Amino acid sequence: MDLSAFSLEGRTVLVTGANTGTGQGICVAAAKAGATVLGVGRSSLDETATLVGDAFHPITCDLADHASALAMLGQAERRHGPLFGLVNNAGIIRRADSVDHSESDWDDVMDINLKAVFLLSQAFARTAIAEGRTAKIVNIASLLSFQGGIRVAAYTASKHGVAGLTKVMANEWAAKGINVNAIAPGYVESNNTEALRADPDRSTAILARIPAGRWGRPADIGAATVFLLAPASDYMHGTIVPVDGGWLAR
Repeated sequence: MDLSAFSLEGRTVLVTGANTGTGQGICVAAAKAGATVLGVGRSSLDETATLVGDAFHPITCDLADHASALAMLGQAERRHGPLFGLVNNAGIIRRADSVDHSESDWDDVMDINLKAVFLLSQAFARTAIAEGRTAKIVNIASLLSFQGGIRVAAYTASKHGVAGLTKVMANEWAAKGINVNAIAPGYVESNNTEALRADPDRSTAILARIPAGRWGRPADIGAATVFLLAPASDYMHGTIVPVDGGWLAR
């Protein structure tokens, strides 16, 4: 087997939501595969920088400010050269019964989980197409791209939207040399699942349904992301890959 098919040597990738959890795991995995990693977060990236080492370059940006997010992407391309990969990982969640879900919470979730994903992907692809080079986009979707969930109306809608964007962008850009795929993480140890893991009843019920018998780890998502960034996945377009310990198989 040609292991170079799984290498990111000489590639520069930008990962959003890189300060903790899944994003941190993606940064570590990409660097181990040889990539230069630009990690974007709105809070301290020091922990990720320590874990990744010299291959990591921190960028502070609030993706809810879309003008700033686009300016950040342009500046990253000018400072670090052509970006080969974009990983749209940043996401937030707001929990409330649907009858109580506020409009402001809805807008906050959509602005980061869906609108920022589209705008960053659009700008990233526009540059790659203009320069006539190949590139890869990996969106972080969710099991709630397929299911409804409970008390997470905006999050579920946003992740269904990420799945749809992944497919439409793949349809439009595959022939232009840009792969667009997504990962649908299962229940991973992260900030977004902290409330669930802290609830003994919910945590027990979730674990009982996962055939693997454990919560996912950021490294699990990192490894799958490297695959979708690497040459091994060059013929994959518009795919949403569950990394869920078997949850959807139950």
